[in-house]
Amino acid sequence: MRIAIFGATGTVGRHIVDQALERGYEVTALTRDAARISRAHERLHIVEGDVLDPGAVERAVTGQDAVLVALGNGRQGVVRAEGTRTVIEAMNRAGVKRLVCQSTLGAGDSRANLNFLWKYVMFGLLLRPAYADHQQQETYVRASDLDWTIVRPSAFTDGPRTGTYRHGFGPGETGLDLKIARADIAAFLLDQVTDRTYVHRAAGLSN
Repeated sequence: MRIAIFGATGTVGRHIVDQALERGYEVTALTRDAARISRAHERLHIVEGDVLDPGAVERAVTGQDAVLVALGNGRQGVVRAEGTRTVIEAMNRAGVKRLVCQSTLGAGDSRANLNFLWKYVMFGLLLRPAYADHQQQETYVRASDLDWTIVRPSAFTDGPRTGTYRHGFGPGETGLDLKIARADIAAFLLDQVTDRTYVHRAAGLSN
């Protein structure tokens, strides 16, 4: 299995790279600075460039079986949505169909899963640009002709991989902790490369 990862140097992306290599995958990672990927592996290939550069993105996606997008930009907007749009366009040119895109719990109809703090303080005020960026990102993904899956994790933690999280729940789900380990997010994202349960669907992810 050959996969390209965008956001490979992020807090979730690093887990995706490590776990993908554990699974025996050939991994291509796009990064603006190759020095930020500290590990070396015979099945890890680095493409240096910006996710907003169509040429660099196309080099990364050409010949892949699937593409994983785990872009972040802190509290800021733009990079998640516009980077994802650049990836989608490159995938269309390269003839690659499978896209797994990390968004956030709270986007779209999953806003109903959030508590008061996340609805009105975090996404309503402190993280408003990032939230809007994810909303636009999902719009681009849904409008594509790709075999896409959107993954909506709740707040990240540094706990160990557990495999016991909830996924695919609807907006009426109750009793969510609204937290999940980065290692579990990475595992679920990678599972979607070969599992077609959530093709053309958005899957919530939380403890």
